[in-house]
This record gives sequence, structure tokens and C-alpha cells, in this order.
Amino acid sequence: MSKNVDQWFMDTVLPLEAELERFLARHWSDASEVRDLRQEVYSRLYKSAANGLPHNTRALMYSTARNLIIDLVRRKRVVSIETVMDFESWDVSSEEAGPFETVSARQELSMLRTALETLPRRTRDIVQMRRVQGMSQRETAHALGVSEPTVERHVSKGVRLLADALAKLGVHRGAVISPANDMEGERER
Repeated sequence: MSKNVDQWFMDTVLPLEAELERFLARHWSDASEVRDLRQEVYSRLYKSAANGLPHNTRALMYSTARNLIIDLVRRKRVVSIETVMDFESWDVSSEEAGPFETVSARQELSMLRTALETLPRRTRDIVQMRRVQGMSQRETAHALGVSEPTVERHVSKGVRLLADALAKLGVHRGAVISPANDMEGERER
């Protein structure tokens, strides 16, 4: 199995190195730590693959990098000794999502994936590159051989279409939209 994991790592993970480093540099404040973070992501990916090769390496890489950054941010929090001693007297609720929020988020993510598949191919590709992979507008334009304004238009169109598709499924973020209010908004446009 180790030989399969090694081959998978060389063929699938290493080609994503520059993409991973850009993501880490964008989301971590200390640029001198990016290479160490990359190595930690590699280590976690390799350990995970030892249990079974992933179907979507890129998605696993991004979620692993995101989780690593979240772990590091949580560890970096400095808390005074007085706060720790007095913690039990505070009336605080957990920051972790409960079962309802977890299931709801998974359902919304599934609906978003389905909605993403309904987008026109070029729009879907651009939205994935910009919003999922975290590429810059310039990088996306260069990779697809289009202008930056074209990328911007496709992202705007894609986000609007995704929001509309999710709204039809009952997923509303931020404000509650009633069908009557939605119709009024359509007339104003």
C-alpha cells in the first residue's frame, strides 16, 4: 500500500504545490511559515491516504490546509491565568456547531454542489477556481486565457445563479426573503 500512496503523492499532490502555497500565503499572516505549513499539510494528506486514497485530492488538500490554519489559530490564542481560573463561572456556550448545525451545513453544501453543476461550464470553472481553489482574478484569467473583467463577470453571474438556485431550495443567508419581497425585487431590476 505504501508504494501506491507514494505514487499517488508524487502524481497527484506534488503538482498542486504552488496552488497550496498560494492558498497558505493568502490565509496565514507569517509568510516565513508557509513552507512549514505546506509540509504539515503534506504530512496530514499522506497519513490520510494511508487509510485509503481520496477521490478528490484537491478538495482534501484545501480542507486539510484550512483545518490546519484553524488549529493553529486556536492554539495561538493567549488567555490570561485569571481568565482560566474564572472560566467556570462564565456563562458561555460552546463555539462548536451542534448536531443540527452540522447536519444543516452538510445539507447546504450538498445542495451547493448540485447547484454548481447546473452552471454553464465556463462560469462553473471560473467560480471553482476563484471561490473554491482560492485563485486570484489574474491567475484565473491567465489559466483560462480570458480577460480579468470576463472572470469578474462570470464570478458575479455564477454567485447570483447559485444564490438563486439555493433560494429556490429554501436556503437563505443573511436575510429572510419572502416570495412577495422577491417578486418586488425582480420588478425593480
